[in-house]
Amino acid sequence: MATSIHGHQVMRMIIASGRAWSRDELIAAIEKEFGADAHFHTCSANDMNAEEMIRFLEKRGKLTDSGAGLTTSVEHICDH
Repeated sequence: MATSIHGHQVMRMIIASGRAWSRDELIAAIEKEFGADAHFHTCSANDMNAEEMIRFLEKRGKLTDSGAGLTTSVEHICDH
């Protein structure tokens, strides 16, 4: 069975990078960090791949396009 990673870990990875990401770069970085077979979950959704996780975070306003690429901030991590 594939590993399931909480979306907060993806957000922390983005914050730790200190940069903005193109969608394709971010998908590749997530797959490199967590594994190509990893699945992702949040407090309200589960069984997402990297691309679905990115769309989910965008829809929730937790991942935004800064103009230079996709970013997030620690204020968006609910940690519950």
